[in-house]
Amino acid sequence: MKTIIKLICVTALLYSSSGFAAGGSSPLFHVNVDVDNRQSLQRGAKLFVNYCLSCHAASYSRYKRVATDLGISDKNMRENMIFTNQKLGDPMIVAMTEKDGKTWFGGAPPDLSVRARARGADWIYSFMKSFYLNEKATRGVDNKMLPGTSMPHVMWELQGWQDLNPDYGHDKGSNKGNHGEESKPPFILVESGQLSEEEYDKAMTDLVNFMVYLSEPAQLKRKTIGVGVLFFLAALGILAYFMKRDYWKDVH
Repeated sequence: MKTIIKLICVTALLYSSSGFAAGGSSPLFHVNVDVDNRQSLQRGAKLFVNYCLSCHAASYSRYKRVATDLGISDKNMRENMIFTNQKLGDPMIVAMTEKDGKTWFGGAPPDLSVRARARGADWIYSFMKSFYLNEKATRGVDNKMLPGTSMPHVMWELQGWQDLNPDYGHDKGSNKGNHGEESKPPFILVESGQLSEEEYDKAMTDLVNFMVYLSEPAQLKRKTIGVGVLFFLAALGILAYFMKRDYWKDVH
């Protein structure tokens, strides 16, 4: 029995260790997502189809479902968010094949349908904010969240270019130092983009918000249904209480 328990503990330890290693660095930044913010989801969808959908598919989702959930008209979706000959009912796939992805990037770009659930919103948000110049990297940039990434900085026009801050000493991204002082930011902006830092942060929040929705579209209705069920159970509980009191009034 003791041997079995030891084996279970060792297996769990190895599994957790490998999972941590596969997950990469801890998120540097925190993002507040709100899938009930339809305008944010619409802005995020626009960024997604313009900057992500060229290489990354979202094959578990369909254009029509996204349009319906986000309040986007079919005409607007066709004219501004579908850049191929695909139809509204088609899945959000890309022309790039797995073979081409391996040839051009060293590996096929991952499907982003459920990426937010696999990585977490904070990780994706940190990843999109953590590209920095690196002459030794193949594409001239690297990413602190995923060192050695083959993905180029597709948002460089919006964010600009940044470099690592040599004074940054808190790898966990804490806003405070060991003695409560403000820590240095992990990056230094060396060339401005089209957006200010605040505007870029808001844009990436919208993008991550959309990806969180994309990973579980049913959550938009699930939460509403859940609230309705709670109200129903509360009303049923009140009726059950008065019924119980009426049935037992003569017992005492």
